Amino acid sequence: MAPILEAKQVHKTYTREDAPDVLALRGVDLVVQRGEFVAVTGPSGCGKSTLLTVLSGLDLPTSGQVSIAGREVTNSSEQELAELRNKEIGFVFQSFHLVASMTALENVAFPAELAGQSDAEERARRLLDQVGLSDRMDSFPHQLSGGEKQRVALCRALVNRASLIFADEPTGNLDTANGEQVLDLLISLQKDEGASLVLVSHSPDVVARADRVVMMRDGVVVE
Repeated sequence: MAPILEAKQVHKTYTREDAPDVLALRGVDLVVQRGEFVAVTGPSGCGKSTLLTVLSGLDLPTSGQVSIAGREVTNSSEQELAELRNKEIGFVFQSFHLVASMTALENVAFPAELAGQSDAEERARRLLDQVGLSDRMDSFPHQLSGGEKQRVALCRALVNRASLIFADEPTGNLDTANGEQVLDLLISLQKDEGASLVLVSHSPDVVARADRVVMMRDGVVVE
């Protein structure tokens, strides 16, 4: 079976007017198989988060190729990218990015409703129940703890049955206990859904849970 994600010789350069260019990625190659959990780690400023934004199609590489589910991201139009992100990709960020004016249930159901799924609310309810938030569905983000917000974000990432989940320091804003709980839930949901997970973290405890670890330094994969 073809890999869910493939990157070939990906470079990303940020141009600045009054300073030297920043070479954030320098020829990264990466393959992620279906159902695999890959952790990307390395020191601050090594290019981890930049790699995630490029792999997910949130940003385009300066050169190189990225393919998701057999579709080349680098040559896609913005409309094609939006469709790909909505159908194939789920995102989990460090800072949650929940819509303040929506309840937990509405936040989770929203991507599925945008995609025209008739069972959007039913699936959102089921996912929230799986992560222990059945009694918090009508709560707004400001009424939720950090751990609860991140659990809502996990459900939102999976509501469209994403085949590929990107997580950028998903436990970074949580205390140890909540971080462990969120990571357990993320891995459990990923396995249950048969999705692939690409997770960026500097935490050795988080990285140790992955099927495979990719170590970065100075914009390249070193191990």
